[in-house]
Amino acid sequence: MERLGDDVLGFILGWVRDPNDRKSFSQVCKQWLRVEGLNRLSLRVFELDLLRNFLPRFPNLVRFESSKVITNANIEFVAKTCPKIEVLNLNYKETHGGLDEFDDIPGLDDVDDYGIFEIAVRCRNLTQVFLRRRCQTGNFGVISLVNSAQNLTNLDLGRCNRIVDEALKAIGDANSLRVLNLQACWLITDRGLACLASGSLSRTLKKLVIAECDRITDIGVLHLRQMCCLEELNLADCGPKVTDTGGVAIAAIQTLKKLNLSWLINVSDDTIVALAKNCQNLVAVNLTGCELITGYGIRAFANHESLEELVLASCQNFTGDDVEWTVLGCQTLSYIGLDKRLKMWIPMAIQENISSLCQLDWK
Repeated sequence: MERLGDDVLGFILGWVRDPNDRKSFSQVCKQWLRVEGLNRLSLRVFELDLLRNFLPRFPNLVRFESSKVITNANIEFVAKTCPKIEVLNLNYKETHGGLDEFDDIPGLDDVDDYGIFEIAVRCRNLTQVFLRRRCQTGNFGVISLVNSAQNLTNLDLGRCNRIVDEALKAIGDANSLRVLNLQACWLITDRGLACLASGSLSRTLKKLVIAECDRITDIGVLHLRQMCCLEELNLADCGPKVTDTGGVAIAAIQTLKKLNLSWLINVSDDTIVALAKNCQNLVAVNLTGCELITGYGIRAFANHESLEELVLASCQNFTGDDVEWTVLGCQTLSYIGLDKRLKMWIPMAIQENISSLCQLDWK
């Protein structure tokens, strides 16, 4: 029987989707092992101590993922060995001693700006980079990444709490970014938001997460009106300095589809009425903990033509009649979340009527 060439084997392997089948393929002989490695496009690594032993077998990776502590030396080795990487997912998820993943952070030996720099200069095809909770990442690494990765569309810097406004200035000049996560980057200020909104980013960004950035005020939020194609905005837990002034300004972004204003305690009916009037593309609104909102604000959504999801957990300044009126009027609404403490105060007949029209969830 004539021996199959690498090209033919590679073509055959392209039809094999199941990971277990691909593993079996690689165990036939050394040639098939080599071919499987050359055609592997995605790899998730758990044992980083063994990285140098197995990674050279996969030089054509386009996706690399690891949620463990990874040193600068190891990330540099990844960059040198797999320069074709397009998606780099280093979101840190390690847990110790029963702690929640968000309570645990990597140590000082984790990748920092110098490791990110190596990835940036060697992997020029990057389109998506996820660095959530890589706490050693700062301005130098982010600036290097944004300047080098010209095709970058998705950047997750959630809980990278060394990021300051200087990095946001470089991000603001990016011309391909579609998704940006800055959750809990608590050092950023209104000046940083102004940089994001005044550069090329304002014409491409579709999703922005700045939840838990509590140095932000209405002044910074006002700048977001310049983001002409923004579809999803998360301002949850941004503190008491974001009020109706900022909320009404957000309502000027007519492209918005999803909005999270959770726990903005100084946002009231004025914001909700403006959103219902101006943001006709809204699909989902989360108002959890916005205690100033009343039935008047909720009823503003009664004639909305696209709203599908409305969350009002930890809000109690309205009645069952207000909710029923809104659900009856907004024919697109398919889900509403209410504070469970209201359940005993809303008549059962109204609850049943609401439930017959959309999903009623007690939170």
